[in-house]
Amino acid sequence: MEPLPPAPTPAPLVLTPVLRVLRLCLHALLAGLLALASVKAVAAGGTHAYAVVAVALVMGGVYAAGVLSPAVGRSRRAAALWLAALGASWLALLAVSPDGLWTAFPLYFLQLHLLPTRWGLSAVAVTAAAAIAGFVAHGQAVTPGTFIGPLLGAAVAVATVLGYQSLHRESERRRELIDELLSTRAELAGAERAAGTLAERERLAREIHDTLAQGLSSIQLLLRAAERALPESDPALAHIRQAREAAQDNLAEARRFVRALSPPGLEHGSLAAALERLCTPSSGAPAVQFGVSGTPVELPTPYEVALLRIAQSALANTVRHARAGRVEITLSFMGTSVSLDVVDDGIGFDPRRTPRRPGSDGGFGLPAMRSRARSLGGTLSVESAPGQGTAVAITLPLPLPLPEARPAHATPRRESRP
Repeated sequence: MEPLPPAPTPAPLVLTPVLRVLRLCLHALLAGLLALASVKAVAAGGTHAYAVVAVALVMGGVYAAGVLSPAVGRSRRAAALWLAALGASWLALLAVSPDGLWTAFPLYFLQLHLLPTRWGLSAVAVTAAAAIAGFVAHGQAVTPGTFIGPLLGAAVAVATVLGYQSLHRESERRRELIDELLSTRAELAGAERAAGTLAERERLAREIHDTLAQGLSSIQLLLRAAERALPESDPALAHIRQAREAAQDNLAEARRFVRALSPPGLEHGSLAAALERLCTPSSGAPAVQFGVSGTPVELPTPYEVALLRIAQSALANTVRHARAGRVEITLSFMGTSVSLDVVDDGIGFDPRRTPRRPGSDGGFGLPAMRSRARSLGGTLSVESAPGQGTAVAITLPLPLPLPEARPAHATPRRESRP
């Protein structure tokens, strides 16, 4: 046999119950055919009978050695060497007995199974030709069956093995697709749980900020006003100051809760740092540039959360739909307001044709951004046109700072009337 080209080691085939039955049938077929050739030779008598039995035993031994050797299943080189030894013993059997013709049939399956397809088909063709030539060389009567039998057996073996291999590959592809689907479903479920957790944290942060924190802030302002209105000698002033300090402590605690519930991007840095991290280059994404305009001031956590989420949503829309080459994100502080602009040079779109309600026609990004802006008293504008890029701008009014508490000694006294 010609030397085989180097090939990657084949993956071990998992033996299913069907494959185990087929292997047992192949073992039984070869053993039966060898036994048949030996019995016929002994029954016919003659000195060559011992040679037939000896060669049949040798071929059976070579076959058993290959079946029991783990190397044959792991290495194509070992499999090729085993097939070469098996083929040589079969040729010896064919030389001493015309009944060796029938043992070519199990050899077809072994050659097709253990060799690459091209080499397997070539080996089957050579084996069929050798079987016919050996049978004719023994002076047997030449009939159509002499040629049809080995060729038909080869065709059946080729169709069976190639058909099974095709079904096996299709089954493996389906198994891989199912595994990928299960993995994707698990990842999607995890992403949905994470998104739900983040959404719930943001909702709690907004609720605490808009209700508890605002209420405590109002109480503090009212108590501060009452503190200014009362004379220093009023006995109720000490209780008012104590109540104001308690409200101030609880307001600070509520703000700590809001900060703890903020998105992970804001946990360890400012809004500007979180926005700058969005500009990290990634494969297939446009180049993103970030800048800050004006003098940065500390923003309430709900403002930072809204601006970060809107920037993330706008950038995601740009990556998915805009086909842009460049994106600019600008955070601007303008004294009484803060604004965020996301501008890209993509293909643009007609803003009038986007859905106004989340979920309408499958759209959600822009309506969700508008809802966030409105919840904080701000506005969101979108400027775009087909072929002219897109600009998304959100403006939020900054809350007025709380008035500083006046020192107790400077508290104005009310003059008592005579």
